[in-house]
Amino acid sequence: MKDVLTLALISEVFHDPEGPARLRSLLEEARGRGAELAVLPELPLHPWVPATRETVDADAEMEQGPRHSLLADAAREAGIALLGGAIVRHPVTGERHNRALLFDARGELRGRYAKLHLPDEEGFWEGAHYAPGREAPRVAELDGFPLGIQICSDVNRPQGTHLLAAQGALAVLAPRATEPESWEVWKLVLRANARTACCYVASVNRPRSERGVPLGGPSLVVGPSGDIVLETVETLALVRLTRAAVEHARTRYPGYVAVRSEVYAAGWAALADPVRVDEH
Repeated sequence: MKDVLTLALISEVFHDPEGPARLRSLLEEARGRGAELAVLPELPLHPWVPATRETVDADAEMEQGPRHSLLADAAREAGIALLGGAIVRHPVTGERHNRALLFDARGELRGRYAKLHLPDEEGFWEGAHYAPGREAPRVAELDGFPLGIQICSDVNRPQGTHLLAAQGALAVLAPRATEPESWEVWKLVLRANARTACCYVASVNRPRSERGVPLGGPSLVVGPSGDIVLETVETLALVRLTRAAVEHARTRYPGYVAVRSEVYAAGWAALADPVRVDEH
């Protein structure tokens, strides 16, 4: 059981020809400074394709495709766990999903998650590029430190964060791509999620405008009591997450209040859309 995890937040994208080398350099720097896990922004190996509705076949790959392999190799070569992502085609349905991919320091896949909640507006035409995921989020273990994954808009439907915390996640990692003018609203949501789920929430943003979309703004780590641990626009920043802080928060209000999952599950079941959920 791991009690402390040192996290590196890397606010950069790597879709240009020099991107892979730049990624490895930043990972090596993070590892040299003591980081054990690096978190990248949403779709870090892609240009911001939802800037338009136009889709390109090459934007998506099959499972264990070239972007998957690039991330796995980078993690293994730098000796650091890594959360990245790619647009991945489902092997059965053929649907494209915005999928987060968690690798350990040996380059082995330890967790994956397909974004559930897709915006559909100017600069964020995500529904044209990938379908919403079909699986509820599940905790991934990284050397005995349980982690959850959300992607950008998912945090605005906080049941995902709460479900992960109920499964034992000590931290929820949320890569994103958002605009600076909306930052205060995002910060409010991220802090509320951390406070009410009593776990760390860490979110890494894309760093700059792309394809006419004014992306950028801080990355953030919120503690399990809702306090801001780190807010930064630096490309690389480190923070320590501790099991003790989460355990303490869960003994205090609202952490000790019953989750009542059976009551809410019944309520949600009554509202559920009659959509078949495929086995993945």
